[in-house]
Amino acid sequence: MTIKEHTILNDFPEMSERIHETRRNDGHFARLSERYDELEHSIYLMESGTETFTDEHLEELKKKRLKMKDELFSILRKAA
Repeated sequence: MTIKEHTILNDFPEMSERIHETRRNDGHFARLSERYDELEHSIYLMESGTETFTDEHLEELKKKRLKMKDELFSILRKAA
């Protein structure tokens, strides 16, 4: 099974220009998107077998990622 990282740019490729612009103009969005990408990288390492984890911990991180993704998407919609 191929595991793909879900960076904010990979998740919303159609919004890549808006993501870059919002990162430049909105400090909160920039920090949140950076934390999102870091969290996603941790999840990717766990799922690819590079890091050890418990199922509960992985699920907790995935829920956190989803919440952050929803917030990022909401900010991007408002920036349109």
